Amino acid sequence: MADSDWDTVTILRKKPEKASTLKTEQAVNKARRAGAAVETSTKFGAASNRRNPTTLNTARLDRENEELKHSKVTADVSKLIMQGRQAKGWTQKDLATNINEKPQVIQEYEQGKGVPNQQILGKIERAIGIRLRGKDKGTPLAPRGSK
Repeated sequence: MADSDWDTVTILRKKPEKASTLKTEQAVNKARRAGAAVETSTKFGAASNRRNPTTLNTARLDRENEELKHSKVTADVSKLIMQGRQAKGWTQKDLATNINEKPQVIQEYEQGKGVPNQQILGKIERAIGIRLRGKDKGTPLAPRGSK
């Protein structure tokens, strides 16, 4: 023990910090407190990668001049749908499954809240057998093949 040198200092190396830990908010604040130069930059187009596709309905809304509302199913059409469905003894869900749509669609059409879609109206017409469009609303559909 007499040959121990108390003035000798042993230095253990620290592992260098990873780049990901240098970018944390704590590391940046620590560097700022120490007075080190901190470079911050925003990438071009950062956080703007969302895409907002324009649908047919929004394009129609854009063309509107004063009144910014979609057209809704009229009251007479909604009553015709309800009457035709009840005449067949179907629930809203039965009609929806018959035309391969969600029950909510039928509910909105019967309440007059649905935005009219010609394909869906055509499906409903064929299912309940009543015309819902044109001059002859409410008349029975002619069977296929006859006019």
